[in-house]
Amino acid sequence: MKFTPLFLILSALASLPAWAEVAHQPRAPGIESKGYVWNKPNKEQIFALKHKADPVKGKAAYRVCQGCHKADASGRGDADYPQLAGQHTTVLIKQLVDVRAGKRDNPKMHPFVGEWAVSTEEISDIAAYLNSLPIPTTNSKGDGKHLDRGFAVYEKSCANCHGDSGEGYGDKFYPMVASQHYDYLLYESLQIRDGGRRNANPKMVRIIKKYSDADLQAVADYMSRLPPPRGKLAPDAAADPARK
Repeated sequence: MKFTPLFLILSALASLPAWAEVAHQPRAPGIESKGYVWNKPNKEQIFALKHKADPVKGKAAYRVCQGCHKADASGRGDADYPQLAGQHTTVLIKQLVDVRAGKRDNPKMHPFVGEWAVSTEEISDIAAYLNSLPIPTTNSKGDGKHLDRGFAVYEKSCANCHGDSGEGYGDKFYPMVASQHYDYLLYESLQIRDGGRRNANPKMVRIIKKYSDADLQAVADYMSRLPPPRGKLAPDAAADPARK
């Protein structure tokens, strides 16, 4: 298990308003509950999606996030802080609202997305700002030894939802996985397979259940090497495309 360095936690906490009351994350019913429906609309998510987002305001509001996810939203090469640059606004809004509501367990992140830190409008603004950012390809990657296996798994079970090139589908709330950190992709895949990701899509759980740790390591490595969609690549990034 990886631990967040104390200086990162203190830096991020320092960016919160002085009056913020850092409450414990609530726990809303998730995939473990009878009758669970993935991505069931809720008032806050609907409001955030309909809000006319302002990326300029989002850049200012993002300051509360950059202590952990970095100023360029490239995240960190570990399982805790994903790369957010270029991600679909719908995906970002859903995940932020789910953490806020306690559908997705993330006690580290919760203090920074509570109503004392960001408003619903700011969630929408932040998502728009992050979506506008170019995507670096300096993300962490695996050892590159089993890319054929990763490609086979991806083509069979992942491409239908996440796209042939890992671009995702914003209209379906399916995230872009191209150029995401290897450790994050692997950790979340294991969590989804083993029931730890409580806001997971049951369809994905059924698909991923049959795969071994080695399979998930291989496909995570493959996804981490997929280049960003055309027009999303950071100008100074060195592309590292996956084997096709």
